[in-house]
Parts: sequence; structure tokens; C-alpha cells
Amino acid sequence: MIQVSFTVNGERVDALVDPRMSLADFLREKLHLTGTHIGCEHGVCGACTVHFDGVSARSCITLVAACDGHDVKTIENYETDARMETLRSEFSREHALQCGYCTPGMLMTSYDILTRFPDLDQDGIRREMSGNLCRCTGYQGIVRALQNAFAAKRNEG
Repeated sequence: MIQVSFTVNGERVDALVDPRMSLADFLREKLHLTGTHIGCEHGVCGACTVHFDGVSARSCITLVAACDGHDVKTIENYETDARMETLRSEFSREHALQCGYCTPGMLMTSYDILTRFPDLDQDGIRREMSGNLCRCTGYQGIVRALQNAFAAKRNEG
């Protein structure tokens, strides 16, 4: 067991953990933050996406031991965030979700993309979202939702 101290959604976390425990398992089992979904457990599907020091990361392949001294944000952190509210509204309006399993990871990646890029065309959105898999939607609604969010961002400033 090893001691870790890091921040999750603005709260300091001090824990004694198994060095092999994934961040996804820690978030879900120890902190009860179940918005982080586990899909493939190989870092391929994106359902477990969180923000690690402000950058999208796969929590299923990130060891909780590697989080010592870092900042982690989960989907639960963005409940009242205006940019996330825009994304949630656009995802809903464009029918960019169906079963909902991939949605938290899609939203976390979308948020990261909106933060990092001033604008993206359809091909750019598809490229940036290519690490997130969805078995239900066919991706068209997701791309439209992000295009709408970029338009809203342009209109803000």
C-alpha cells in the first residue's frame, strides 16, 4: 500500500491505496463518483475520461498512485459550469446520446476540445473525438452538438 494526496473536484484526497489500483476504480469504489464509467479497461473507448491537470486522460489506465500531487476533475465537477451546460444542452438538442453510457466521457472530451481549440471544422471535431467510442448514435449528432457549441463560443466573445 502507498499513501497518495491529490485533489479531486476541488477537494483534497488523502488515501492509502494499492499501487496497482486504477484511478477509475478509485473514483467509483472509494469516492463513489460513478459518473466516470468503465468500458474497455484498456484506454480505448473513452468512457472513463477525466481531466488530469486540465487535460483529458483515461482513468482506467491511470494508476491512482500516479495522481499524487495532481488535480483530477470528473464529470461531477461540472454540474454548474456554463461551458458544460452548453455542451449538455447541445447534446440533448442534437440527440447526441442514446443509452448514455459513453456520454460522460464524450462530454469530458468535448469540454477539453472546446477549451483547447478556438474553433474546429467537422473533420477536426471527428479527429479529436476519435478516441471516444459510441455504439448507439452514429456520431452525427455528437459532431453537430460540438459544431453548435463552437458557434456559441464564437458568439460569446
